Amino acid sequence: MDAPNSLRQSLLGKHHPLSRSNNKHGILQAISGCLRRLLEARKNVSGPSEAEERVRSWIYALAQSEKNLTFEYVHSTERGLSFKEAESRLREAGKNIPIDHNFSGWWQLWCTAFINPFNMILVVMAALSYLASDNANGSIMLILVLTSVGIRFQQDYKSSRAAMQLSEYLRSQIRVQRCAGRIIQKELVVQIDYRDIVPGDIIHFSPGDLFPGDVRLLISKDLIVSQSSLTGESGTMEKIADITEVRSTPLLELKNVCFMGTSVVSGCGIGLVISTSSRTYMSTIFSTAWKEKRGDTFDNSVRSVSYVLICLMVVVVPIMVLSDYYASHNLGKSIIFGISVAVALTPQMFPLIVNTNLAKGAIAMARDRCIVKRLSAIQNMGAMDVLCIDKTGTLTTDCALMVHHLNSFGFSDERVLRFAFLNSFFKTELKGPIDDAILAYAYMNGYKFQVSKWRMIEEIPFDFRRRRMSVIVEGELNSIRDQKGSYLNTAKYVITKGALEEVLGISTLIEYDEKGVTLTLTSEERKRVLQKSEELTNDGLRVLGVAIKRTSTMTTNEENSHSLIESDMIFLGLISFFDPPKESAKQALWQLAEKGVKAKVLTGDSLSLAIKICKEVGIRTTHVTTGPDLDALEETEFHEAVRKATLLARLTPTQKLRVVQSLQRVGKHVVGFLGDGINDSLALEAADVGISVDSGASVAKDFADIILLEKDLNVLVSGVEHGRLTYGNTMKYIKLSLIANIGSVVSFFIATMLLQFEPLTPRQLLTQNFLYTLGQIAIPWDKVDDGYAMVPQGFSAKELPVFIMWNGPVCSMFDIATLLFLRYYYDASEYSDAEFVHSAWFVEGLLMQTLIIHMIRTEKIPFIQDTASWPVVLSTLTISAIGITIPYSPIGKVMGLSKLPLSYFGFLVVLFLGYFSLGQVVKRIYIHVYKRWL
Repeated sequence: MDAPNSLRQSLLGKHHPLSRSNNKHGILQAISGCLRRLLEARKNVSGPSEAEERVRSWIYALAQSEKNLTFEYVHSTERGLSFKEAESRLREAGKNIPIDHNFSGWWQLWCTAFINPFNMILVVMAALSYLASDNANGSIMLILVLTSVGIRFQQDYKSSRAAMQLSEYLRSQIRVQRCAGRIIQKELVVQIDYRDIVPGDIIHFSPGDLFPGDVRLLISKDLIVSQSSLTGESGTMEKIADITEVRSTPLLELKNVCFMGTSVVSGCGIGLVISTSSRTYMSTIFSTAWKEKRGDTFDNSVRSVSYVLICLMVVVVPIMVLSDYYASHNLGKSIIFGISVAVALTPQMFPLIVNTNLAKGAIAMARDRCIVKRLSAIQNMGAMDVLCIDKTGTLTTDCALMVHHLNSFGFSDERVLRFAFLNSFFKTELKGPIDDAILAYAYMNGYKFQVSKWRMIEEIPFDFRRRRMSVIVEGELNSIRDQKGSYLNTAKYVITKGALEEVLGISTLIEYDEKGVTLTLTSEERKRVLQKSEELTNDGLRVLGVAIKRTSTMTTNEENSHSLIESDMIFLGLISFFDPPKESAKQALWQLAEKGVKAKVLTGDSLSLAIKICKEVGIRTTHVTTGPDLDALEETEFHEAVRKATLLARLTPTQKLRVVQSLQRVGKHVVGFLGDGINDSLALEAADVGISVDSGASVAKDFADIILLEKDLNVLVSGVEHGRLTYGNTMKYIKLSLIANIGSVVSFFIATMLLQFEPLTPRQLLTQNFLYTLGQIAIPWDKVDDGYAMVPQGFSAKELPVFIMWNGPVCSMFDIATLLFLRYYYDASEYSDAEFVHSAWFVEGLLMQTLIIHMIRTEKIPFIQDTASWPVVLSTLTISAIGITIPYSPIGKVMGLSKLPLSYFGFLVVLFLGYFSLGQVVKRIYIHVYKRWL
């Protein structure tokens, strides 16, 4: 007992309910546990977590142990736990809920959505606007904040339900063996809720049952299990209780262990529960999905812009207040002026512009049968430069096409096709794509096998233990001879089709030639057939065997008679099948590559099959690897292998997650992941853009950012284009607003110091700012330069200061030129000329901020080489007309503005011609130096 106890302590840890450690320091242990989990959550997940490694070691320890020793590990007996002991363990370990995750309440989600630097700026600016008696501007900013928070809250609330969906996945009743009685204990099999299962329970299972925890098998009978929820592979696996595993066996290939979330396909058995709830293998890999997701580049950059604005306000506003106080000696007036400058410095329309951009992109993608769940994912689509995709159903049609019908020598043989056709034609139970492919092949190639001369007598259906199915038919086939060479006339025949190894296993004869002559199936013949099968499999084909024999049996009822019927068969040959690639896949991958998006195939399928598909669709297979190979690599080698590989096969969910994170953190890529299974949930959550399909698992769709209504990569091509268009228009607003706002504030400061009074009153400044921001609403409807959507568009806040330093002074230079023109041409430099200066500065500033969009929006010469879309042009003309008209209107009188002479407008024409000329020169130099504009 000491050895199991010692190992249990080291593998499960001191806090595991089965470790039975002293609890007098429970509070300190709980605190240290919380700190440890907090530190683990902050680590860069480049490999399996400590919790996952501990669970793996625990499973291996029990898989390598004899069955009678496993009871000691979990403090159980061959009779099972008593009801009292089970209740005690349930109180100590807690409910058997697969994910140990506390779901946030709606108010927590609302607070998370609200606490955002940019929201804080707008709230403060709204409060300052109210203090400055600008109630309209303050109300607008509050509405923008509430709208932004509402959208974020809705998205977070939907995302949180993904975890709940997984918790509901395993809800079922479990048959558990318990012992009862004080003196004489009896074994009882009772049904309990899966959440009440505890380590040490003995469970009984049959076809259709889900395993409620990690289970060490005690008894198994023809047990076949589906592990698709963990591996992503559609195949099944045989499980055997009476074996002892070795450490070198891959975890998910252990024969004597079944994992939580997997299901029984056929057979039955009894097992010992060794782990439950968050200590199961499934929970350790899926719990990663609810750790803090890596913030995407766009969100991080926007947050950086918010911090930059806060710093600017902290520095600029006090300076503006002091400079105005120096000129006016009126502290109250100077404070209001400083508030107005702070409001003008804030890009108030940012939430509206961004959300309008994203909503417009989402509507456009919806027309292409692509539903956007998380709006910011559209920006990431534009920045995406690596797309990880699964093979089945994405690159392929997810169906079967028959390719070969070969005899034992590898030559095409119509007789092999004939019997395969009869088998599929008369099959009634579990008819699938393979049968449809055989029938379609025969019909499309003009074969006529006269099925009217045949009738079915009996069917022996397929099961996962035998891995084959047979039909007993009666008909005429004069071409069949027996061992003596005599023809067989009307008779009953058994036709068997199934896994090649199984069909060879029940065959004693092999057909030698086209005339039906048979010989004994020797080991050499068997080896030759298997070698041919391996060649076909390496070409990415699925291979089945076909065998026949004559029988006199009319019906079969007992299972033992099935084995007698399916014996001493004549092996005819092989039939092979292929899941063909979609015709659109190759073109779509080529278009994505043209746009700078590299495709990597991440699949749970075999390497040979995946290579075949990749070659068909044009994906290079020079560098390929598999999950087991990746596990054997050191961290540096792992990252290098992921960087080089275009195909990664036989991957587990955790390995898919590691690949995605390696591409993001080491490769610095913006990664999209397309998956539709539960096993894809980790990678979908970690990817910058998680993409699923409408027919995918509900958990996968909950984690995805984008849902495709069709499994077609062409939809992603258009999605990338929409993402880059959305990104381009968003960047136009960010850059022009920062240049215009910061340049305007700098010009204000210089003008105030030179004039000794404000160039605009707070009311005039706020009105100018309101009109300018109103004119920017049309930006989401603008177009981008030709070729802009051909390369990934990533956003880094580090380039913004450089962009501002290059382009901001150009705006301020022409603002100061206006000030000098007013001073020396109109001799307007005294306070008595303030009304005229205010009017001139109001019109020039508004026109500068309105026209700057045409300089920023394109690399080309505005109005000559490229013109904005009509909504932007119309917005520019409208706002400019309003700004010019205001000084001549009653509103202008109320605002303290006066009429301007026509000569001033002549000056403005020259001024803006100079601005666009110099601005274009600076633009070309900037593009030459930094190789990009937006």
